[in-house]
Amino acid sequence: MKIDSHHHIWDLGVRDQDWIVGESLAPIRRNFLMSDFKETVKPFGIEKSVIVQTVTSYDETPELLAIAETDEMVAGIVGWLDMSADDAVLHLDHYQTLPGAPYLKGIRDIVQDHPDSNYLARPQVDKNVKELGKRGLAYDILTKTPELPGAIELVKNNSDVQFVLDHISKPYISKREFEPWRSLIKEIAKFENVVCKVSGIVTEADWKNWSIEDIKPYFDIILENFGANRLMYGSDWPVCTLAGSYVEVFNLAENLAQELSPTEKESFWSGCANRAYRLNL
Repeated sequence: MKIDSHHHIWDLGVRDQDWIVGESLAPIRRNFLMSDFKETVKPFGIEKSVIVQTVTSYDETPELLAIAETDEMVAGIVGWLDMSADDAVLHLDHYQTLPGAPYLKGIRDIVQDHPDSNYLARPQVDKNVKELGKRGLAYDILTKTPELPGAIELVKNNSDVQFVLDHISKPYISKREFEPWRSLIKEIAKFENVVCKVSGIVTEADWKNWSIEDIKPYFDIILENFGANRLMYGSDWPVCTLAGSYVEVFNLAENLAQELSPTEKESFWSGCANRAYRLNL
């Protein structure tokens, strides 16, 4: 089985994606529906997927849960909460009463480029993350390098919570920078309750001129620190299409995973996502 553990869908007729601004993002300023995703991944043997939130709106997650309930390809939803809010748990309570609620497998907040780089170390965030753990939900960490120290503090205080590090924490591949990202990855990977998505990598490289040679050194660092069984495949479709087609992203992942053993490959393509998100597949 192959699971795409990280993709998005949106219908601009239902809700604007206010983060899609400027000429560089114009190619994805259109609708991307579940039907489009299924057609795109059909040649690659993707059987199940995890849809991840895109906007900071409490209306989006219920819509995604409703889709999950009616579409057999969707194995799980990573919804949104403002993790710094006093009422975050009330919204979580609401999500868990809705049709499709069993498909809620995790929560993500938008932390990359946050004005407060130490956002994840806030006491209220810690309190809300602990509530996720009590309910068996994962927390997706969406960070770039500046926010990683706060993520490490959060993880350090929550050994009972399953964390999923999105997009290998977005290193500056286009600049060929490794530090301090590498040192921080080494630190966060020490915690066994953190797994890492090999996703969203091509958009951190040179969109017009990337190669596997640019990306493999970063993958090697992730592999060395997390180990193969704590890595999972995700495409970040359709955002990834800014820098490469699904074919290119999938082939990149296949090439990166080439050195893994058969058991490790099974974990990379499905097992890790199944375990971390409790997909019960």
